[in-house]
Formats: sequence, C-alpha cells, structure tokens
Amino acid sequence: MANPESTPIQPSEGEKNVYSVWALPPEDVMARIRTLMNSLRSEFGGPQFEPHITVVGAIRLTLDDALNKFRSACEGLKAYQATVDCVSTGTFFYQCVFLLIHPTTQVVETSSHCCGHFGYKNTPYMPHLSLLYANISDEQKKQAKELAEKLDEAINGLSFPITRLALYKTDTGDETLKSWEKIAEQDLPSS
Repeated sequence: MANPESTPIQPSEGEKNVYSVWALPPEDVMARIRTLMNSLRSEFGGPQFEPHITVVGAIRLTLDDALNKFRSACEGLKAYQATVDCVSTGTFFYQCVFLLIHPTTQVVETSSHCCGHFGYKNTPYMPHLSLLYANISDEQKKQAKELAEKLDEAINGLSFPITRLALYKTDTGDETLKSWEKIAEQDLPSS
C-alpha cells in the first residue's frame, strides 16, 4: 500500500490558473527582438520572456476552459500584419519598455474577437510588444527607451506578419516569470 504522504498531488480538474493569448512574431523577428531584450535586461535587469503581442490579457480559467476558448477563438482568424509605431514606456512592471504596435483594424479586431470568446473586457486596447519587464525609475525607463532606439535604429516602422497565436499560462503574481509556460499554439492561415 502506497504511503499517502508520498503520492504526488495532481492539480484538480477544476483548478483555475491565469492564462493569456499572445500573437507571436515570426522567428526572424523573434531573434531580432530577443537581441534587443537581452541588451536591455543586461543593463536594467528584469526577467526573461518570449517576444509577444498580448491579444487577451490575464484571465483566470480552468485549463480545459482556456484550451476550449483558445481553439474556438482561433477559428476563422487569419494571419495579419503588425507594424511598430515607436519604442515607448509605461507605468507598471508589465509595461515598462515596449514597442507600440500600430492599432490597425486587423490588430484591434483580432484582440476584440479573441476577448469576446474569452469573456475578457479589454478597453481600451493598446497593442504592444514588451521589451523589458522591470520596476525601474522614470529616468531609467527613458534611458532604456533611448538605448533600444540606439541598438536597433530601424525598429520604428518594422512590419511583420502575425501567423501564430499562443495560449500561455501567465501568473501575473510571479514577477520572476518562472511559472509562465506555453500551453498551446495555433497557426493562422494566410488571408
């Protein structure tokens, strides 16, 4: 007979976690952005994370519910273009330094469509691709923004296709991001 204390605890089917939906840049753009992110992190600190544009923000669901909503939301979506307007800074950890993405109809409608499937209220939507998560001063944010613009002078105006969405487990209480993990990924067909 097994000792009950040595039996691993399995998450219950009804356990809720925090999930997000991300738009993923193509591999060549991912590599370029990772280089920029690594340089900023080495200068200003902060955790490592995958380059992404948040489509649906953090929402607490069961795994099954999150997967079902993700699959349903991806149906009927098509690949679309994303274009960087500029490097910008925000007011909190998860929007410290980022690339502001031009809010085209396709970018905004993809988020709105997915948020509808998830029952997520996301107003107003500010599409962005974070470069640095950190709690730093406004002066350091300004320095990080200037460094990003210097390291990749052609980043403003960069345009790339979004052909993949991913469902991530993203516990926003974990600022180390060690618990964050990709759960599913879906290719989007060409328009």
